[in-house]
Amino acid sequence: MKTTFDHGGNVFSVARSLGIKPEDIADFSASINPLGISTAVKEALISSFDRYTHYPDSDAVELSSGLAAFHGLDRNSVCVANGSTELIYLMPRFLKGKRALVIAPAFSEYARALDRAGWDVAYLELDAENGFSLSVPLLEEKLSGGFDALFLCNPGNPTGKMLPLGTIKVIYRLCRASGAFLVLDEAFMDFCEAESAKHLLLDGGGVILRSMTKFFAIPGLRLGYAMGSPEIITELASLREPWSVNTPAQVAGLAAIADTGYRLRTLQTIAEERALLAAQLATLNGLTVYPSAANYLLVRLDEGPTAAELRQRLLARGLLIRDCSNFQGLDTRFFRVAVRRRWENELLVREMETALGDAGRLA
Repeated sequence: MKTTFDHGGNVFSVARSLGIKPEDIADFSASINPLGISTAVKEALISSFDRYTHYPDSDAVELSSGLAAFHGLDRNSVCVANGSTELIYLMPRFLKGKRALVIAPAFSEYARALDRAGWDVAYLELDAENGFSLSVPLLEEKLSGGFDALFLCNPGNPTGKMLPLGTIKVIYRLCRASGAFLVLDEAFMDFCEAESAKHLLLDGGGVILRSMTKFFAIPGLRLGYAMGSPEIITELASLREPWSVNTPAQVAGLAAIADTGYRLRTLQTIAEERALLAAQLATLNGLTVYPSAANYLLVRLDEGPTAAELRQRLLARGLLIRDCSNFQGLDTRFFRVAVRRRWENELLVREMETALGDAGRLA
């Protein structure tokens, strides 16, 4: 198991190491909505300022109810948390057992949380050569080895690979048959909501984790939530630390889900800019760009520098990408870039062509 747990979005530490301001770095390492925080969220935060003199609602009842209505669920089927990462670290305390299977490549915090709690972690690594497709028969065979939990991210991070809802239904049946509890991370599902399994895992055999920081561009507020059966949600809520979700985060969450215009603009912008960025990157020699359903693209360097070397070359020019070599199942030739505004994406392509040297000349 890999023991490094670096993430994207570490723009402050990078800026300190370079002796520059964070604003001087074009951060493509963190997959955050390029539209920024919506005007409605900003206004809600300002207008609620006087509420910050009180302790937060520890149960986040208003936001939980709003999210439940937003998703068409019962109020008792939603548990708000300090980002989906808080929920990931609650999982080992909530789950019964000691053996977990993780579909890789995957967010490193699954393994870190499980390892800290003394769990044994095994991986089913998806192959880049077949586009990171998941073989259901292979998964069934793997689960027969006896696992207490299965961790799966959909769309995949960092692959962007989307498993359709029909496939998730099959996977869920396999988990139920084998006795594995399904932890389904839908951190980026806001970009493709129709494929969410939020109405599937309500019978107690799994839980869905969601993040509000990516789509709504509020990572500094730390906000996420879980969806599942009332029994599961009640137990998860009992495991949280008191007041883990602050008042500004709760206010922002409510305003965010009410801003329909922002959501529609985001979906249109990401779809257009993702397609354009993927096409432009594909014109550079030596790069393989993988299809994505989220707001980021996984890319492989087929020749030339490693991802770490390319990262350093781009950083010298004020651009930060995500070296993916520390993801289980990926090697030193993979990197991820966020979909940003058009002029920034075009800047990335130009600077990447320069950083790649002769190997990256436009095809």
